[in-house]
Amino acid sequence: MNHKELIQQYKATPTFYGVIQIKNNQSGKTFIDVTPNIHNRWGYYQTNLNGNFYHDTDLQEDWNRMGAAAFSYSVLWKKDTAGVDHLRQKLKELKQEWLDKCQPDYN
Repeated sequence: MNHKELIQQYKATPTFYGVIQIKNNQSGKTFIDVTPNIHNRWGYYQTNLNGNFYHDTDLQEDWNRMGAAAFSYSVLWKKDTAGVDHLRQKLKELKQEWLDKCQPDYN
């Protein structure tokens, strides 16, 4: 497969928005977030937590103290972005719905 075909294949791949969870497997504490594209999102959070991006938060404090191995990542809900209007507003509503539903400790 040549470069042009790879680009076309990438563009044709569906994009999913969704709700993700980072869980502290030692304490059971959770962090809930929404994202417009769940692809490779765990890598994004690991990079930011390893870089101390979430300073002054309990999540960052526990990450620094316990290390990455103490945490797991999961997608709680996802949906194809095709045909979704006003994605930013949808994500805002979705986040509030899941925060109310799950009552995460780190948020």
